[in-house]
Amino acid sequence: MELEQLQPEQLQQSLGEAARAARERLGLTQAQVARQAGIAANVYGRIERGGMMPAVPTLRKLARTLGISADVLLALSSADVAASVDAPAPEGNLSPELLQLVSMLRGWSPAKVKRLIRVLKVLENATDDE
Repeated sequence: MELEQLQPEQLQQSLGEAARAARERLGLTQAQVARQAGIAANVYGRIERGGMMPAVPTLRKLARTLGISADVLLALSSADVAASVDAPAPEGNLSPELLQLVSMLRGWSPAKVKRLIRVLKVLENATDDE
């Protein structure tokens, strides 16, 4: 499921379903997950039912408690995001033209890429009337 296609309510529902599945896989109750994550049981219940989006620190605690990646909770696939900040950016959603451009740029020197960025900034700021 692609993140761009999810409305906030759908994302909450998806997150809740993923959390419930992970909790059930571990054989835990909602109260046990809540206690381990340091949140109130009724708050965790609302998250699981798709009625609430947790704050980032809570999301991190839930991912650790449930033993799953936050990417799973956020309905992100490996095509949507890179595995780490050091990994190359994912290219799964790029158009053929952008894929060709990325392929070309990989062989360019940093100085040449900087020059291209300057040209692109000029083009970005140009009006269609020019």
